[in-house]
Amino acid sequence: MLGLKLPTDPRWVNIVEKNLEEILTDHAFCEQKAASTAISFIVQFPEHTELVQEMTALVKEEISHFKMVHDKIVARGWVLGRDRKDEYVNKLMTFFPKGGSRTEFLVNRLLYAALIEARSCERFRLLSQELKEAELREFYRNLMVSEANHYTMFLGFARKYQDVDIVNKKWQDLLEFEGQIMKDLGKQETIHG
Repeated sequence: MLGLKLPTDPRWVNIVEKNLEEILTDHAFCEQKAASTAISFIVQFPEHTELVQEMTALVKEEISHFKMVHDKIVARGWVLGRDRKDEYVNKLMTFFPKGGSRTEFLVNRLLYAALIEARSCERFRLLSQELKEAELREFYRNLMVSEANHYTMFLGFARKYQDVDIVNKKWQDLLEFEGQIMKDLGKQETIHG
């Protein structure tokens, strides 16, 4: 369903389990960044009323996810660590050339957001199946469903704002590019990297 070209190696979960504090901190900041991304869509594209409404709901959802992850960190006696650069997102964001029309910019941003959500969904599915701790398995299973909904929402908006054939071609090219990026990642306790 997600169309990802290179699935995450299940052994990535072994890396995660060796440092749950690190993955939870990284995950918390991913949720915060997702909320910030939704806000940026509202600020940059206020003329798209349906998008603004969906992004407003998404901000609330993502910030509630941040709180849920932060609560897990605090319950374990840890504190939220510092944010770090997301190598995956930084590499991904180099795919589309800069410039172009306002519509092009919007669609490209929507496709980036869809792919980030798709990879998160795939990683959450893996965590929900492979983590030893039952509480965390259930936690990630519930979040996986949300991420799948986000991925399809972003992709749907991209297809609404630009010709479907053009968007589908861009999407397939972006998936191929992301598959190449993933060959060098999956060796750290981060949601995407």
